[in-house]
Amino acid sequence: MTKWDKEYLKLCKKILEEGVEVENRTGTNSIKLDGYYLEFDLGEEFPVLTTKQLFFKNAILEMLWIYQAQSNDVRWLQERKVKIWDEWEIGEDGKWRAIQMIPDENGKLVKKEIAKDFGVENAHTIGTAYGFIAERYKLMENLVKTIRTNPTDRRMVKSLWQDEFMPTAVLPSCVWSTEWNVLNGKVNFWVHQRSCDVPLGLPFNVTQYATLGNMIAHVTGYEPGIMRWSLNDPHIYVNQVEGIKEQIRRGEELEDLPAPKLWLNPEVKEFEDFDNSRELKDIKVLEYKHHGPIKFKISQ
Repeated sequence: MTKWDKEYLKLCKKILEEGVEVENRTGTNSIKLDGYYLEFDLGEEFPVLTTKQLFFKNAILEMLWIYQAQSNDVRWLQERKVKIWDEWEIGEDGKWRAIQMIPDENGKLVKKEIAKDFGVENAHTIGTAYGFIAERYKLMENLVKTIRTNPTDRRMVKSLWQDEFMPTAVLPSCVWSTEWNVLNGKVNFWVHQRSCDVPLGLPFNVTQYATLGNMIAHVTGYEPGIMRWSLNDPHIYVNQVEGIKEQIRRGEELEDLPAPKLWLNPEVKEFEDFDNSRELKDIKVLEYKHHGPIKFKISQ
């Protein structure tokens, strides 16, 4: 079994055994921990789960949508057959509609249908979040420039969380910040996550940021190093428990599978030049074996 599978299933077991069930805005209770820490040596293993299938292209295209295309337009993803942001797409009339749990005057959560008006100019986007922030603050452009010209800099903090834009974001960034450090010829970095859907979000996020770290190291002439991850509120929704138990069973009973390998086109020298079509010609996962998909419900 891969190191990542072992760590992931360890986290899942801890949530099921020690977590606290709580209400939340989605209307589906979650079982949560207060926090958790993960660490990955990207030079040793490329983290992709094998106890369930990860749809690699969808994961990487979402990451490129944010950091390379620097877009908040859901149609960019849809054109590439990625539908994971459809639930948060602002409608043609400029409104985003959902059924959520909203605090009443006494602070008690009550189920309400909401229709938040973002303006027709924001139709088909997710508002001022993710790629909007990446583009406005030139996050990747500045990061690559700093690593190339001042690799000992201690201010390489790249944040998707900007308070002034939170009220006009459909969903504020879950993975909200990274910190970068170059040491001994390797690019190391922290990833900070404010909220974590462990069955659905975390497998995507870990592979996405492992790929991003490899890409940044690649275009700046370094080796990938350690990716450290701070998790606030890692949770499993109650309607996801059976799927997680199946994944734990697979880890205990089925054949151990090796970690796959990441291939980046050696001819690509700039971050913005990696192919971001559905084919992902410059970014590939090789020798990926897995035990098949597990379906989990998403909570909006």
